[in-house]
Amino acid sequence: MKIFPQTDARTFPTRTLHADLLVAGGGLAGLCAALAAARDGLRVVLVQDRPVLGGNASSEVRLWANGATSHMGNNNRWAREGGIMGEIMEENLWRNKEGNPVMFDLLLLDLAKSQPGLTLLLNTAVFSLDKEGDRITAVKAFNPINETFYTLSATQFCDATGDGVLGFLAGAEFREGAEDEEELNEKMAPGDSFGHKLGHSIYFYTRHTSEPVNFIAPSFALKDITEIPRYKRLTSTLNGCDLWWLEWGGRLDTVHESEEIKWELWKIVWGVWDHIKNSGQFPEAASMTIEWVGVIPGKRESRRFVGDHLLCQQDIIEQHDHYDAVGYGGWSIDLHPADGVYSTHDGCRQFHSKGTYTIPFRSLYSRSLDNLLLTGRLISASHVAFGSARVMCTCGLLGEVVGHAAAQCKALNLLPRQLAEREHIGHLQQHLQANGCYIPRQWLHDPARGAEVSASSEYQLKELKPNGRWQPLAERMALLLPIQAGLCLPEITLRLRAATPHSLTVSLLGSARAGNFTPDYLYDERVIAVHGEGDYTFAFDWQSDRDQYLFIAFDAQENIDIALTDRRLPGIMTVFNSLNARVAKHTRQVADGDYGVDEFDFWLPRRHPQQILPALRFSEPLNAWHAQHVLNGRLRPEQQINAWTPAEEDSAPEIVWRWAEPQTLQQLTLVQDNDFDNAMETVQMGHHFAVTPHCITHYRLWADEQLLAEVENNHHSVCQHRLDTPVTAQSVRLEIVKTAGALPAVYSLNVS
Repeated sequence: MKIFPQTDARTFPTRTLHADLLVAGGGLAGLCAALAAARDGLRVVLVQDRPVLGGNASSEVRLWANGATSHMGNNNRWAREGGIMGEIMEENLWRNKEGNPVMFDLLLLDLAKSQPGLTLLLNTAVFSLDKEGDRITAVKAFNPINETFYTLSATQFCDATGDGVLGFLAGAEFREGAEDEEELNEKMAPGDSFGHKLGHSIYFYTRHTSEPVNFIAPSFALKDITEIPRYKRLTSTLNGCDLWWLEWGGRLDTVHESEEIKWELWKIVWGVWDHIKNSGQFPEAASMTIEWVGVIPGKRESRRFVGDHLLCQQDIIEQHDHYDAVGYGGWSIDLHPADGVYSTHDGCRQFHSKGTYTIPFRSLYSRSLDNLLLTGRLISASHVAFGSARVMCTCGLLGEVVGHAAAQCKALNLLPRQLAEREHIGHLQQHLQANGCYIPRQWLHDPARGAEVSASSEYQLKELKPNGRWQPLAERMALLLPIQAGLCLPEITLRLRAATPHSLTVSLLGSARAGNFTPDYLYDERVIAVHGEGDYTFAFDWQSDRDQYLFIAFDAQENIDIALTDRRLPGIMTVFNSLNARVAKHTRQVADGDYGVDEFDFWLPRRHPQQILPALRFSEPLNAWHAQHVLNGRLRPEQQINAWTPAEEDSAPEIVWRWAEPQTLQQLTLVQDNDFDNAMETVQMGHHFAVTPHCITHYRLWADEQLLAEVENNHHSVCQHRLDTPVTAQSVRLEIVKTAGALPAVYSLNVS
């Protein structure tokens, strides 16, 4: 029993913490920043004003996380984010392939709580800060749950709050709304009719019941559904992220008027549900009920802070490769009308680049302050470029970048602006790639410290045998194959059938830009006369002048079928000139105005388990899976497969790295295939596999004859082994015991 006598006043307790890095904001960007910095040895405090982590990906909002893979709806092949963001997506697939948002919350909390050096403060909102000159020295925050004030001092600060709370309070330069077209020559810059900001959305989930359920709309629900010009798109089957276009608030102050926006969105949501339940147009909805409605909006846009580079439309569409490239994006430039659901415009205007684009480090710190790193949707970007870079997996990737950057700044005694200089930025770029963070068109220098490599075998593609299944060529279809400079493709034999005589045009296509998977060039073509079932052989009269991926493209001919195989190979896939309605309106990107974008065909893969490969036979084996690839520092299929794969008949595959002199080993980072093309959306969609088929699920690492690690039930593409005690050895051997069902692929073993 405690009795507290009356006093004149009381104060809440105060707690003081100090860190090397304070990260404000616990969305995916902030979490990845905190994890990266802590794994690099920094003391980190992560301050999150919500009860869970994940931001828009959390169970409070329930938006699926996505990034450069763009729902597998554009031409960015093998583009899923690596590093910690990739780790999160793969771990969610393993634990939660059904896409339960509460389980995703649990995963993120588990990662944060289990990380040494990371202090997590939930339900804690920053409300003021202290500065000395152009440096932030401390922030003050309050947790209303435990009624505690916090004073949190640090050497470096990272703003991952979405709204830029730290930058705003510190007086840093920022922008809101859209730039005029003339300022940056961005032809996608919206006019006043379309509006200059994206709004918020609130989602809802429904479920079927065993008997009818009544619904009485609240007094504030939208009464006239025709106020929503696109109301005829509504169906009883839509829910969750399908209703992203229930959006509003782009003409308001999306920070200070968020509560007003929330109430308007509730009005819209309940009006939509009233229409579905009670209009009589959806009789199947009689036995449906709403299971969940968001209580906070998912916010798209507010403040964008200014660094030493303002990412713009041309950076994305022209795929500029910056000298200080540290991350990348691949989502479309995806702009929404400011009036949202009430607009007569389409719900979005989306234009894709022909491949991934890079993001410079100069966009990831404030040019107003010496020690404020930026990540998430508040980075230094124009409104148009923000339309692409704002998506959550891109934000998470950039979070890891700034977390590692903070550690590099401490280790090298540099400010972020100094780290961005040409003579220093390589330290960060190499460190990122050594930790499995892929950067397009860059590579890790000497990942294995000058080792030589040998393998028990190397896969050679001679034949993919038919399995008795056939694919009608009802739409254009292509096989992606790599070729080396100076070589020609061997003769190709396919098994085809047609009930009556028909001709099939087969084209050899290629991309203008190295590393892209958008065909720009027609190199050669052949016409095959098909009648009956049989083997048909053809060859292209063409030699490649560079390493590149080719498209063996078959024109649509619905009267011809192509035989399929059961085999699945890393670094090779079948794509279709088809449409993904989530991210495009046509099978070809078409500009309905002068927007400064390219027009091109979309070539899309199919999702597991619908992926297919044609049965085929080569006159000479295709040698594309060399053991030497693991030394080139390229972490994805890009121009070449860049991975080692053992022969199919190799029952005990292994690969060995050897040095002329003994090496002291402290950390080994294995980068291997886990289907980097798989979008792995976090919620709602669900996925077929808990781990993708090429993944090495059981392996052993040996240093000379000493077993360093045996890993079972692996489901990650980046596997880091930090040795408690350094080991001296003259060789490292990777022994592959088991995969998830298909041939494995190893990109690199990074030795430090």
